[in-house]
Amino acid sequence: MQNIYIPENSIDLKDDLSAHKSLNYAYGMIVTVTAIVLFGLTMLYSTSYGTAGTKFFYSQLLWAFVGILCASAVFIIGHKRMGDYSILFIFGVVLLLLIADFCFPAIKGAHRWIRFRAGIQWSIQPSEFAKIAVALYLSKYCSENMRYLNDFLLRRGPIIPIIVTCMVMGGVAAGKDLGTTLLLATVTWTVFFVAGMRLLILLPPVLLGAPGLFILIKNFDPERLSRLTTFLNPEICQKTDGYQLWNSLLALGSGKWFGVGFMESRLKAKYLPEAHTDFILSIVGEELGLISLCGVILAYMFFAYFALRISLNSRSRQGMLLGIALTATITFQAIINIGVVSGGFPTKGMPAPFISYGGSNLLMSLIAVGLLLNIAVETASPGFNDEILAAIRAKIPFLRKGK
Repeated sequence: MQNIYIPENSIDLKDDLSAHKSLNYAYGMIVTVTAIVLFGLTMLYSTSYGTAGTKFFYSQLLWAFVGILCASAVFIIGHKRMGDYSILFIFGVVLLLLIADFCFPAIKGAHRWIRFRAGIQWSIQPSEFAKIAVALYLSKYCSENMRYLNDFLLRRGPIIPIIVTCMVMGGVAAGKDLGTTLLLATVTWTVFFVAGMRLLILLPPVLLGAPGLFILIKNFDPERLSRLTTFLNPEICQKTDGYQLWNSLLALGSGKWFGVGFMESRLKAKYLPEAHTDFILSIVGEELGLISLCGVILAYMFFAYFALRISLNSRSRQGMLLGIALTATITFQAIINIGVVSGGFPTKGMPAPFISYGGSNLLMSLIAVGLLLNIAVETASPGFNDEILAAIRAKIPFLRKGK
């Protein structure tokens, strides 16, 4: 029989192909996110210039710069090392949530922000960082205890992560941020499902939680209950509870296919509240038309695709679960925002990722991108974070070992 020569590195061809794909997905994500952020800055300038000048634009530009720095930092540190300290991030976020809940005055009825001055006025929203902390913690815990997630009687079972995430969601809910609370619950459910928890365990909380939430809102937050009903008939309540949604629909309808023209929106001139934040996509539809709005939706779909492929291509369970958690966080947020501005969902303060004005949300989103890129590069080149950190320590004297 004729001998067949097999190269020594042929067993690595599959890994090489996986690495090549991961890097392609990473490049695609960088291009997609860059395009969305630049588009968001452009639309923010258009939306807010007539009422606030360039104040919001330059503030968002500053947050984008800070976000890029933070994304670069988590990329260098690595998602695994970040996961090792995830429980500390959880407790830090809970502390910040309690500070926002009890130490700062309410803004529009909600205790969501911490304000401080460091040269200029800064405002942070701890619930945004809770999304990253919960994703890091759940991916770390579930990857290490995947075989025990269906047994509540074991010490390494699902009881501990459920208690931890409920603690975080309780802090967010105390600030009257129901949307982020539900988002965190949905992401937690998604991670447990992907990690292998049985539907027999996952379905009861959904079936019992929906009516329980309705009863809670009905008895303790009538104003929020009105939002759950007026979105079905915004025209009837266009001068009361449905005012914001009605004007959003008017903006979308006015734009038709190609829009009324960049910076030519009429609804942003104090007719549509929160036009530069939660309802900025309404102005996109008015000024640039349905075609451009479909382009934004397509860009979000590209982001979800690249992020999901990076996650599923990861070499480790932790990277896979973290990637899916971050993908779900940003994608669900985009879906909710699009649904709200178009009247498909009840009105809820949920910004459009990378586009709406809001430093904390932009910072969270860019950090998520940094972690996703780290997962992709880690797949292509395992251990590259250790090499980078070793090179940094070699350059900085007080970080060298033995010093």
